[in-house]
Amino acid sequence: MSDTPENKTAEVDLGSKEQEIYAQRLDKARKWKDSGFNPYGNGYRPQHLAADILARHDKQSTEEIEQAGPVAYDVAGRIVAVRSFGKAAFVKLRDRSGEIQAHLKKDALGDAYELFKLCDLGDFVAVQGTLFRSKTGELTLSATKFLPLTKSLRPLPEKWHGLSDVETRYRQRYLDLVSNPEVKQTFLKRNKLIRHIREFLDGRDFIEVETPMMHSLVSGAAARPFTTHHNALDIDLYMRIAPELHLKRLVVGGIERVYEINRNFRNEGISTRHNPEFTMLEFYQAYATFEDLMDLTEEMLSGAAKAVTGDTKVTYQGHVLDFGKGWKRIPMTEAIREVVPSLSDKDMADPDRLRHELLSKAQGEADRRAIQAMHHGELVGALFEHHVETTLVHPTFITQYPTAVSPLARRNDQNPDFTDRFELFVAGREIGNAFSELNDPLDQKERFLSQLEAKQRGQQETMDYDEDYIRALEHGMPPTAGEGIGIDRVAMLFTDAPSIRDVILFPLLKPLAK
Repeated sequence: MSDTPENKTAEVDLGSKEQEIYAQRLDKARKWKDSGFNPYGNGYRPQHLAADILARHDKQSTEEIEQAGPVAYDVAGRIVAVRSFGKAAFVKLRDRSGEIQAHLKKDALGDAYELFKLCDLGDFVAVQGTLFRSKTGELTLSATKFLPLTKSLRPLPEKWHGLSDVETRYRQRYLDLVSNPEVKQTFLKRNKLIRHIREFLDGRDFIEVETPMMHSLVSGAAARPFTTHHNALDIDLYMRIAPELHLKRLVVGGIERVYEINRNFRNEGISTRHNPEFTMLEFYQAYATFEDLMDLTEEMLSGAAKAVTGDTKVTYQGHVLDFGKGWKRIPMTEAIREVVPSLSDKDMADPDRLRHELLSKAQGEADRRAIQAMHHGELVGALFEHHVETTLVHPTFITQYPTAVSPLARRNDQNPDFTDRFELFVAGREIGNAFSELNDPLDQKERFLSQLEAKQRGQQETMDYDEDYIRALEHGMPPTAGEGIGIDRVAMLFTDAPSIRDVILFPLLKPLAK
């Protein structure tokens, strides 16, 4: 919108209108108080929920309700609709369970009806009454008592039955929840997902723990960290990228099956798939391999799909994704060759050939320099990201990752240039990452040193050398497999959400210009 005089005037008028509404509602709040009702009181306890009342009488006809005799109900909630007829009104109330209609009449309520006339959309009120069916057949409470509870000084958004401005929805999630009931359902489904995961792992003897969110080293994943400072100790710390090394320390200590549903922080870009603060599930199982975790992951997420959506077939952005058993499992190099058939097995082993393929698609000098500095395994990983990831629509396990891009994974016994690792992809994005853990302290030490070398080459997403973790491995870690799964991304799939911001209650946003 341009800054024309007309637009500036409109903005002023809009602000004046809102201020006028605020003043009017504030005056009504004072009148509530003058009538003996605190507009911000506390202590009212409704006895019933809207959904329970409706479910109990849903099948009853008007005659059956009348024959059963009057039953008193007591509900409280936000006024979300009003149809007034002078000395009577129909009011729609919403509580945590749903909505119910109430019929208010001056003859039945007396002075309390005057209090109702001071109410606005958005106010919280309590209604007591008996049930009947309106002329349209809707189950309705005939109010015998009315109490104002909380005054809303600001109006709900215009046309609030579908607040659609994306920025407003994310910045003022409370308005989004009031305006769009389906948003609440999204977060209820997210809650079901997390509860299912906990029950699944708890039922298999996993122990849930909490590990530090502030680390003295960059560890657990190859990513850029957020930094903070501890004043008392006068040291810089890093917000947790991943809890991996702390959880594996617990395996060393004898907690053989351990998991954490944790908040992680990565100082990277924001997109429909990335939020700097996000939720991960990480779990570790002693005496298991990455192949065991493929079986476990399939079982856990197929069960989660059914628990959350009611079916193992989930529609996501127009695609029907089948989370039933039998997910595809394919090595990374084979997946690349499926998409780029011009690359032979011999080509996949030739760094110069792979570098040439990447350089032909490079955009900008910075990309070209990065590709020129890549080792063989890094070139394979880059080719996979460029050509394959977005093609993986249905649940697919990509296995055998190059050692160069897997600093914490165990080398494959037959081919040490690759690791016993998989990543799970659905709808063109990574959902989970797992591997047979590297429990050889000497090998792990070399991997940490190679990470330092990569950092010296200018690579930003690397890990620090963790001397204490090496010491822990030197005490002995049993054969173990571990995995991390992005809770937000799974929630996106099960709620058909196009953006990660739709499944995070308060996503990080750029500050509004002042």
